[in-house]
Amino acid sequence: MKTVQGPEILDTRGDARTLILDSAEDLIAEHGFKGTSTALIAKSAGVAKGLLFYYFPVKSDLLVALMAERLPAMPLDTDRLAIPGDPAAGLIGTLDALNLSDHKSIVLRVILWREADTHPTVRAQLRKFQTGLERDTAAVLRKCLPDIADAERIKACATAWVSAIFSSATDDRLSDLDGLPRRSKEQLKAIAFALAASLRGATAVLAS
Repeated sequence: MKTVQGPEILDTRGDARTLILDSAEDLIAEHGFKGTSTALIAKSAGVAKGLLFYYFPVKSDLLVALMAERLPAMPLDTDRLAIPGDPAAGLIGTLDALNLSDHKSIVLRVILWREADTHPTVRAQLRKFQTGLERDTAAVLRKCLPDIADAERIKACATAWVSAIFSSATDDRLSDLDGLPRRSKEQLKAIAFALAASLRGATAVLAS
């Protein structure tokens, strides 16, 4: 039997590491991290178990790689998303850029939320992702309304917006699990307009 020596030994259908991550993503989303064995992942990927351990020496390395490589790219392009004078459009633009509920990777739609309760590395990644998103959202708002000097109000609106879209993504996942219709995106847009109105009110007060 030939011993696997390194990454040059690949599955004939493509890059073995990618195949392993693809299979891990699907299986962990379906069965959970604890319920998914490395043997099952290797079998699904069509690779030798030894090759899986070459790339990912311990099982948790698979989860770390999925978190690091398959979440939406950050930071956001705040210059492109900012619409001068229209903070609601800026907020909605961040929602569209992230596409949290329909993102092609189930790492974000399912795994991140499910595994954060029990895996410190996932919680750390979620916290990093959330913090970065709040920072970028605040930057978009500042560029939409550069006259607002109240940094705390901007930060509060950014935090509220990120909380709203995270909550919506979680709700979508639960609806999918139960076969129920998702909430309309219009609800999030209404929140964006409400937050924008609060910022516009702050601008009016400062101008008076």
